[in-house]
Amino acid sequence: MAGIGPLTQDWEPVVIRKKAPSAAAKKDEKVVNAARRAGAEIESIKKSNAGSNRAASSSTSLNTRKLDEETENLAHDRVPTELKKAIMQARMEKKLTQAQLAQMINEKPQIIQEYESGKAIPNQQIIGKLERALGTKLRGKK
Repeated sequence: MAGIGPLTQDWEPVVIRKKAPSAAAKKDEKVVNAARRAGAEIESIKKSNAGSNRAASSSTSLNTRKLDEETENLAHDRVPTELKKAIMQARMEKKLTQAQLAQMINEKPQIIQEYESGKAIPNQQIIGKLERALGTKLRGKK
């Protein structure tokens, strides 16, 4: 195609710019002050609930009201007196300390102490271990 007609270039100039500032950068105090100095128009809008937590706490939800009106007293079951006494008697008959009994059933001595004082929440696995270690029936009919 050489020699046919005048040579023309089909190229357009390419302008490389930094990418536009993000929303967070536009709100930055330095950027706003620079825009003011340059004489740019700045718009500030106050959001209706900005900086307050009123929307979350102003109205009590149904669940909150139900919890406030709830009067039922909920508590965990504790070791019954018969079980405490049975554990103590069986341990004394075998001449074991609380620590020795705890070691036999692979539990902490504190667990035996809680069962004998009645503070523990009954656990059927631990009661089963105690029955096997002491050789007595602690639960159910004797």
